[in-house]
Amino acid sequence: MASGTQHLVWSHMESPVGLITLLANQRGLIYLDFCKQNDPVLGAEIWLNHWFRHYTLEKNEQALLPYMDEIDEYFQGTRKTFEIPFDLYGTPFQKRVWRQLSTIPYGEVRTYKEIASAIGSPKAVRAVGGANNKNPLSIVIPCHRVIGSNGSLVGYGGGLHIKEYLLTLEGWLKP
Repeated sequence: MASGTQHLVWSHMESPVGLITLLANQRGLIYLDFCKQNDPVLGAEIWLNHWFRHYTLEKNEQALLPYMDEIDEYFQGTRKTFEIPFDLYGTPFQKRVWRQLSTIPYGEVRTYKEIASAIGSPKAVRAVGGANNKNPLSIVIPCHRVIGSNGSLVGYGGGLHIKEYLLTLEGWLKP
C-alpha cells in the first residue's frame, strides 16, 4: 500500500466499447478500466482503496489527454504499441505476469500456460489467470491477448464481447 497522500487525477472517455475510466499519478497512468456501473469512478475507488491509504482525487481531463490520445489511436487502428508512462500497483507476482503480457505483440495471442512458462512458473496457470484478471491497465497491458489452451477466449474482466472486439480490431479474430 502506498504511503503518504497521493494526488491522483481521473477522467473518463468514450470508446467503441463504452465508457473507459482513467486514473494517473505524477509518474503515469495507474488505472484504466471499462465502466460497468453507472458511476464511472466506483470501480476505480474500490481499486484505489486497496492500494492507497491516503489520496486526493481530482477530475482533470486535460492532464489525461496524452493517455486518451493514445487510447483513441489504438481504437482507430493507427497505434499498435503504447508509449505512455504508467505506474503499476500489484503484487510482485502480478507485476511479473503483467510485464510478460506487455511483450505479446499486437495481433497475437498467448495461452495462460505460455505466460506461466515464460515467467518461470509453469505450474502457476491459475495464478496467471488471477493476475490477468487483476490487471489495472486493460488495453495498455494487453490481457485481452491471453486465451485458453484450447484456443477459446475464456474470461475477460471487461466482458467477452470487449475481448472479442479488441482481438477483431487487432486482426487476430476475423469479423
